[in-house]
Amino acid sequence: MGEVHALAWRTSGAELTGCTSANRAQSQAMAERYQITAYSDYADLVNNVDVVDICTPTPLHKQMVLAAAKSGKHVICEKPIAMTVGDAQAMVEACDVAGVRFFVGMVVRFFPQYRLVKELVTKGQIGRLGVLRLKRVAYVPHKPADNWYIDETRSGGMVVDLMIHDFDYARWLAGEVERVFARKSQTTEGAAQYVQAIIRFKSGAMALVEGGWAYPAGVFRTELDVSGTDGLIEWSSDQPAPIQTFFPPTRSDAEPVGLPVMGLSEDPFSAEIRHAYEAIRTGEPFEVTATDALEALRIALAVRESLTSGKPVTL
Repeated sequence: MGEVHALAWRTSGAELTGCTSANRAQSQAMAERYQITAYSDYADLVNNVDVVDICTPTPLHKQMVLAAAKSGKHVICEKPIAMTVGDAQAMVEACDVAGVRFFVGMVVRFFPQYRLVKELVTKGQIGRLGVLRLKRVAYVPHKPADNWYIDETRSGGMVVDLMIHDFDYARWLAGEVERVFARKSQTTEGAAQYVQAIIRFKSGAMALVEGGWAYPAGVFRTELDVSGTDGLIEWSSDQPAPIQTFFPPTRSDAEPVGLPVMGLSEDPFSAEIRHAYEAIRTGEPFEVTATDALEALRIALAVRESLTSGKPVTL
């Protein structure tokens, strides 16, 4: 995600000045590629920038956001916001107290298909919202060393790391969540899994959210259909064709973590970064708040609780 964000910053009008990583070779390579400074540590970077963009493993988010806020620096942070609701609340409060802006990258809100659906729902084009079906499936993330994604104590697992996008989007469309219920299919060995979560909203709307690390290396697919009293909206990342085939690359050729295939006139990550930067620069409100990211985490953790207990969880 650091690479993705670095490319996005280049479209923003901001000056990309430096980077740092626990892997010194990684930060040095990025610095050479973008002609920026490779700082020796995070504190050194924070002291030399106006905005910090955090693209590190989730357990590091809290301490890095708090350090940036203490230094009076605005913060952009990749999702999920944190590992616990308590940590997320502490991060939001620290930024508020410090008077710095805090943006969390819930990038699905910046995909044109999802934004158009939101616009149509808001305009009442499909009447009263009834049922949402959202799907996001990929392959198990792989890294040559320290694959923290598959360690649920560090990433939150697939539910928190991947499905959180659709929990946020569903709440964006249908409002606050009342309760959740979830089931999981998982291999006896390894991290491959598929989860189905049913969400009931206070408005009375329902959502079925499906997510999986279960596909061949290189595959990333998303779908949505949203129905109301007066209409239906559908979209799928699959190309409409009588038959589709896929011959996956070798595991070593696939990216370590699945990302949506763009095929779009504008990169949503660039749109996201530009929006955050302009809001910070002008003082305008963010389209997605840190509190939105906190609530998406709350839903994801409730889904995980339901998977463990086998029972519905009320928020």
